[in-house]
Amino acid sequence: MKTYLSTLSLAIGCLVSATAVQAKTELNIQRFFGACEAEYGQSTDVSSASGECGIMTTLLNKFDKENPDIEVHVSTVEWPGYDQLTAQMASRTPPDVVTMHNSVISDYQSRNLIVPIDQFLAQEKIDKSTFTPTATNGVTRDGQFYGLPIDTWTMLFHINMDLMKQAKLVDDAGKPILPSSPDELLQQAEQFKKATGKPYFIQILSNETAAYARMFYTYMFQQNSHFFDDPSKVSLNTPEAKNIVNLFKQIYDQNLTTKNMDYPATVSAFSNAKGGILLNGNWLLGTYEEQSHQQSSPLYNNYQVAPYPYLFDGAKAHYVDGHSWVVPNQRRSDEKDAAIAKLFKFFADNDIEWSRTGHLPSVASVLKDPAFLSLPHREDILSITQTGRGLPAGVKRQWAVQDIIGEELAAAITGNKSVDDALADAEHRINDMLSNL
Repeated sequence: MKTYLSTLSLAIGCLVSATAVQAKTELNIQRFFGACEAEYGQSTDVSSASGECGIMTTLLNKFDKENPDIEVHVSTVEWPGYDQLTAQMASRTPPDVVTMHNSVISDYQSRNLIVPIDQFLAQEKIDKSTFTPTATNGVTRDGQFYGLPIDTWTMLFHINMDLMKQAKLVDDAGKPILPSSPDELLQQAEQFKKATGKPYFIQILSNETAAYARMFYTYMFQQNSHFFDDPSKVSLNTPEAKNIVNLFKQIYDQNLTTKNMDYPATVSAFSNAKGGILLNGNWLLGTYEEQSHQQSSPLYNNYQVAPYPYLFDGAKAHYVDGHSWVVPNQRRSDEKDAAIAKLFKFFADNDIEWSRTGHLPSVASVLKDPAFLSLPHREDILSITQTGRGLPAGVKRQWAVQDIIGEELAAAITGNKSVDDALADAEHRINDMLSNL
């Protein structure tokens, strides 16, 4: 009898244990931002993590630890991962949650491949007004949120202050003197090169042209250009577009910029003081800030950042994009929905941790948090949360549009095409693509 009872108790215990294991809700999360499992794979100490990969990895580890009823499975894709995501959706095996650029959301939302997340926000009582206007605009389609905003990012002037001092382009307060018109930009670039013997700009001109397109958008916005008023048709062969391309062609022709450098080469060139100003994103802010505290670095005590200056007398605007969590369209259980809602609440609550990457917060209250404002250079770029704008939400294939504009601008600036031909070709290629969607 005792044996029977013991066996019965053991069986019941095993059944209870099995039920407990089965009760865990599996949440499949797919992300970019790189792989760093060797360093952060087991870490849940977010405060000690650094960089996009380190902070993202520890945040997800922490979420997993704090939610024992959820079993988190994370897969890391090679940036940006959209080819893989599209293939997963075609085979009906998408992840539950995936990282996505705001500029890409329309491609998936318009084909009903991702779902609105308003229900998840409501489930965890996340008020939409929590987020900055810039972040809100980035994820809103047809009046609904199609992503949980993680951040806002933009392109910056990364500035070597030692070289700027040599060129006498620093004011009495120790701030860099930046141009306020195309003519001032050319004058200051020439002054810089004459004083230092180095190019004013460090630019990515090889194997990638996205930086050209992002710069182009900023200065089209600043001229109040309506180049994409119709989301299905772009207008590029305009005086405003020619102003920008001719300006950067002069910079190139007068050797006021580096040439033939790809992305890694420009990052290294700025670290080694090969030029005055690197045109690149806010995600490098932490890397260069760290170098500025190393005595062996040419950036030691010599690093500053600034938004792209206003060169035209129009809108105070900067091109921005952002990262978000989106939910692929598939059948899900109530438990899965609850797990997704918890993940969204967790990331909204930890927005200040992600802001340490250099990206700007998506949660409005973080912008006033002393802990955020005390981070290096954040006050220097805070204005972008007010001036930032992306292409109209209805514009599809924004990454392909960016590639075409970048390719054609590069051809014009380096002299392989005339400015008129390059802009006409860019307009034709984009409109042909958009008309065949």
